[in-house]
Amino acid sequence: MDNTNKRADFNIDLARFFNDSNTDKGLELIDFVSSVNISCAVKEGGELSIKQAIEHCKFKSKEIGALIYLPERVSEPLSLSEEEIEAIVLYQLGAISAFTKAASLNIEHVRPCGSMYRIASQNFDFSVAIAKAVKKFSEWLVLYGASGNIIRETEAAANINIAQEIIINKKYNSNAIIDFSAKNIDNSEVLLSRLKHLINNGEVDYAENEFVKLDCDTIHFDVESTNILDFLKEANKILEPRPVNYNKVVASGWVE
Repeated sequence: MDNTNKRADFNIDLARFFNDSNTDKGLELIDFVSSVNISCAVKEGGELSIKQAIEHCKFKSKEIGALIYLPERVSEPLSLSEEEIEAIVLYQLGAISAFTKAASLNIEHVRPCGSMYRIASQNFDFSVAIAKAVKKFSEWLVLYGASGNIIRETEAAANINIAQEIIINKKYNSNAIIDFSAKNIDNSEVLLSRLKHLINNGEVDYAENEFVKLDCDTIHFDVESTNILDFLKEANKILEPRPVNYNKVVASGWVE
């Protein structure tokens, strides 16, 4: 993150989490983020939830990304061949693109989810296989990935556009790697303080008064976090979120 001219994308997931009335929990948060990741998997809301999420994003002029998963049938992800990973990725991107095309829109980025995200953040070959599949679908797509060496090396190996992501409620270790075994942070005051420090210093804490540097193009907010709406409202007072591609153009000097 450029600390002399702070810019970052805020992103959330849509068509993934639903309340008791089967309403997408993320819809009320759209005004406070700059990009959304719409689930390519059919969740509780069904295919209609995907369509409705895209329609909301069109009305709100939000950048749309595809949220991709490993199928439930895959019990040993690291045993998948590159061809199998490609098929999984292309199938989902094709599905979500059918909805965006019908709305005269395009997807701008791809974000792995769940075990796919975790493994991609830890395994270079797995990450590159995903990146190659995404690029085969469209060379213009941006791949979101956990900030760190693997996503940077993936960028070079696959010659793909990437965005380094910080998940604001995840704990990190001293090597700037997400500790997926740790419980998520769910205290709004702690998260707000953490966000301020990240934006001002480009660092996240890994222990009390101990920080580690992390590159950051986009910040992910968990739709299911406690008081997430109020938290995002406060986050917008700290930084006005802008999409990744916009920020990269600004950083290039083409626009002010």
